[in-house]
This record gives sequence, C-alpha cells and structure tokens, in this order.
Amino acid sequence: MAQRLLIADDDNEIRELLEFDLSQSGYDVDTAKDGEEALHKALVGNYDLILLDVMMPKMNGFDVCKNIRSSKADVPILMLTAKGTINDKTQGFDSGADDYIVKPFDIQEVLLRVRALVRRSPASKTKTVSQEILKIGDIEIFPDSLETEIKGKRIKLTPTEFEILYCLMQHFNNAVTLAVLLNEVWGYNSDDDVRMLRVHVGGLRQKIEQNPKIPDYLQTVTNVGYKLTPFGEDSD
Repeated sequence: MAQRLLIADDDNEIRELLEFDLSQSGYDVDTAKDGEEALHKALVGNYDLILLDVMMPKMNGFDVCKNIRSSKADVPILMLTAKGTINDKTQGFDSGADDYIVKPFDIQEVLLRVRALVRRSPASKTKTVSQEILKIGDIEIFPDSLETEIKGKRIKLTPTEFEILYCLMQHFNNAVTLAVLLNEVWGYNSDDDVRMLRVHVGGLRQKIEQNPKIPDYLQTVTNVGYKLTPFGEDSD
C-alpha cells in the first residue's frame, strides 16, 4: 500500500508540480490550498508525511504545524517556504517541523527528503527502527508509540527526536559525529543541515533533561558531535 502524503500550498503551480512528481514516485497524494484546509485534513486524515508551506491564507504554516503537533506528535512534517534565514528555519523547527526546504527547490532534493522522513512514519511499513523495546540505564524507548521513559516518566517524542535518541542509544557512551547522525536520522549529510540537527537536539534535551542547559544524559562532545550517557552524568 502506497504511503499517503498531504501537500499544503496556496501556489497552484508548486502544489500541482509536487503532486505530479510525488504521485509518479508511487505516493498517494492529497492536497490543501490554505492553512485551515491543511489543518482539517491533517487532523482527520491518516498521512505518512505532511509537506507544509509557511505563507498560506487563513492560517500560516507555523501555526498549522503547532496545531498538528499538539494532536499528532508522530506524523513527520516537511516545511516548504521561500523564507530561508536561520531565524525562519529555527521558528519552523520550534513549531515542530522535522525538516525544512527553501523555495525554489530541486524536486530531486524534495524526493530525497520525503523518502528519509516517510521511512520514520509510524504508519509506514518501511521503518528501519526495531519494534522491540530498548532499555539502557535510565532510558527506555518504545518505537510503536515514539515514546521514551526516564526514571518512570513517560515522554512523547517527535519522529526526528525519537530517531536521534535511538541512534545515540545504539552508540551509548560513545561519541557520535554530526555526519553519522545526519546520515542515520535523515539519510543524507549536508553541512547546511547541522543547524537543523542542533535545533532538534535542543528540543530533545528540553524533554528528557531536568536542566537542558546542564544535561545529564545527552552530552555535547566538542568538535565531534554528541553522546548519550544513559545512566546520567553531570556535564563538565
């Protein structure tokens, strides 16, 4: 069964281009022309991925993303926008987006990022994460629900946050480079996306750390990347 995608963009030409190319790539594509329609379809539908424009009538993409995340934390969201500054990207990630592409874009890049995100969708049969519960030290993860439990506290994660934590758990107590994290979580490595990774790590720390500024578990390894200390460790 084909994965279902929702494309929300008020630009008819871009929406139709994406619908055609993604349909040709084997996806079942639905569309929305404004923010309110996108939010309604996202909440009542069952999608493996949502491609969401920022500048839309009736409701902007940031607000749509936030509302989707409050009800459906597990659906991957790819933001499509003409606004490409670091602040704009950070706002997108803070709203709950998993990835971000700036217009004008190369359709092959869109397809690459869509494939990387769709494989992490809970409804997707192409997921690579094991369905077995994994527990190391204080940290336990639950792939079916995209949750983690730390010292008895159950925490809901976004698909990207879950994949980062899962990757780090596979290499616990060892430094994982930024390049490895980008490849294992997104399926590609680009220097432009290091900022994206750091924003998601910051969001993950907000959820799992008692004090995100002095993390016990998710440690920064200077000039390398990150490591997970599942039994907890005070930072230097």
